[in-house]
Amino acid sequence: MNIFVGNLACTATDEDLRQLFEPYGTVDTINVMTDRETGHPCGFGFVDMPERSAARAAIAGLHGTDLAGRTCTVNEADWWARDGAPSCARG
Repeated sequence: MNIFVGNLACTATDEDLRQLFEPYGTVDTINVMTDRETGHPCGFGFVDMPERSAARAAIAGLHGTDLAGRTCTVNEADWWARDGAPSCARG
């Protein structure tokens, strides 16, 4: 299951997310998104967990968790495929 993690601090890394999610089960991939042009973090990322029950437990357990002073949003990423990716652009 693909999981969206939002409101990440600019210092958040793939390893930070791995440490949060692995207690819930196996983590296949983690990708903290960065701006293509600047390389700066966009404040969100994705975690892929192969076991649906573990992924749902992680979502329930981690939504609202503090990471580096920011309250993380954690939910299933199905909306991302349906509605389109969030943008790094600041208007």
